[in-house]
Amino acid sequence: MKLSGSWKRTVVIGGDVFLTACSYWFAYLLRFNFIIPENYYQKLLESIPVLIVMRMISFYYFELYSGIWRYASINDLARILKAVALSSFLFVTYVTFFYRLADFPRSVYIIDCFIIIICIGGSRFLYRLSREFYFTKGKNGKKVLIIGAGDAGEMLLREMRQNPNIDYDIIGFLDNDPAKKGKRIHNTPVLGLVDELEGIGMKEVINEAIVAIPSITGKEIRKIIYQCNNMGISCKTLPAVSDILNGKITTSQIREIRIEDLLGREHIELNREQIQEYLSGKRVLVTGAAGSIGLELCRQIIKVGPEKIILFERIENELYNVEMEFAENLPNTPYMLVLGDILDTNRLERVMNEHKPQVVFHAAAYKHVPIMEAHPLEAIRNNIFGTLNVAEASVRHNVEKFVLISTDKAVKPANIMGATKRVAELICQGMNQEHKTKFIAVRFGNVLNSAGSVIPLFKKQITKGGPVTVTDPEMTRYFMSIPEATQLVMQAGAIGKGGEIFVLDMGEPVKIVDLATDMIRLMGLRVGEDIDITYTGLRPGEKIHEELVSQEEEMENTLHEKIMLVKTTPVDWVSFRNKMDELLQNINGFSHEEIKKMLALLISDNNGDV
Repeated sequence: MKLSGSWKRTVVIGGDVFLTACSYWFAYLLRFNFIIPENYYQKLLESIPVLIVMRMISFYYFELYSGIWRYASINDLARILKAVALSSFLFVTYVTFFYRLADFPRSVYIIDCFIIIICIGGSRFLYRLSREFYFTKGKNGKKVLIIGAGDAGEMLLREMRQNPNIDYDIIGFLDNDPAKKGKRIHNTPVLGLVDELEGIGMKEVINEAIVAIPSITGKEIRKIIYQCNNMGISCKTLPAVSDILNGKITTSQIREIRIEDLLGREHIELNREQIQEYLSGKRVLVTGAAGSIGLELCRQIIKVGPEKIILFERIENELYNVEMEFAENLPNTPYMLVLGDILDTNRLERVMNEHKPQVVFHAAAYKHVPIMEAHPLEAIRNNIFGTLNVAEASVRHNVEKFVLISTDKAVKPANIMGATKRVAELICQGMNQEHKTKFIAVRFGNVLNSAGSVIPLFKKQITKGGPVTVTDPEMTRYFMSIPEATQLVMQAGAIGKGGEIFVLDMGEPVKIVDLATDMIRLMGLRVGEDIDITYTGLRPGEKIHEELVSQEEEMENTLHEKIMLVKTTPVDWVSFRNKMDELLQNINGFSHEEIKKMLALLISDNNGDV
């Protein structure tokens, strides 16, 4: 029969009362060579209830009954020592005031302290040892190798041994530290170095490897996956220790290695106070709120406690999906779903009037390069005039900050999409010169798993059996995860004073063919044997390599190490606005080639040569 939590606690308290009484009685026996004189025996009986009360009060004060015995540790032992010391001090004080101290054998106090510490501490640790022995004994599940013999690996081993519901049998560790080779952790051997994985795999039966090195680089994980694939074993990992908020690793946190792990991106440290200062308690509007970036922005903004968040989106089905997610996961969040188009100025005006946002994140945009090459008119309407509509509405309604989501394709743009986003940056810089609203642009590269990115495409192609299509063997792109990008966008918005273009630290560019190769391996397949990679050639508007700044621009550090400020020549807003208005008035009569020429002229006059 399994006891409830309250019954377990009652049993534990009863046991501690019994141990307290026995410890005190045994201390007297030791003091008097197991024959207690009559007068002292009477003192023993009179004082033992007082000692029990003082012990229990002290044990409660130091939270000895809030811990979980299966995780008993040095910290628990320290609490026991403190609790015994306090209760013994209180007991001696009581004896001093209500009796003559000389009537009590003083050595009993010292003997009793040692005995009760052994009894109380021992009961906890014996329980833990018995669980580990019981659940380790006879395990015959998956043969697992833990890669990493540090704190994370040790915690994982303990959890696996103590959890009766898992089918893992740990055969040993691997680690990068040669000094650990041959040593044992909880009687589990460190079999060798990580580089010896394949050699050890030939000697031992291994079904699965689990990477438990929080600081491991993407390059190291890539090598481990390659070796695991060669041996035909699966490979999993743990989240970074910084993501394990409760300080304890559990088997539920073991997961498949993701493509994000291979990039080796470091954990981001945000200035939460700075972000809360401009978002907490504010009304925030996000355009393109059901898109990859827009939706994640909303999720992150909600965490800092806005007064209300307005999700502005024109695709009905996507807005419905967001409603289902928020209703299930964020039922008490003050959000408002708004169906609307940034090209509809009347709709924008009504939304601004009704909700009066104080901060606007403009994420709505067309971003698919080849499609925008084929439809330049729509790209201009959505990415340029849509941005202008939202920006002007923000000015009219006294929005405090306007943050534009830009792209690395806006740097020396070679395509319509990049050119329209560069114009959007210039709009923000120009309008910042004339209005109180602070306009800020944030520029970054590709985000993993966003709609239209290569990751979902590669997954689909691999699932179908290939081939995986890559445009060029030398093509590179900058990548970061969607949460990382949106968190840094929020931080950039906090840093910005108005008129800046910020660029996010994207790390090193990644070869697309390497990305495809890594994904094939992650899915347990081999390039050339199970899945082929074919090259299709550059599509219209594509570049081999993207840049984050142009030769005409300079970068400066900001208060955040992963956010840089782009120094550019100020835009001549009056001249630029006149040319843009001319484009707006005549755009319907222009051919595709004329539209491209107009865009090129508009950008080249403002340090953005195409």
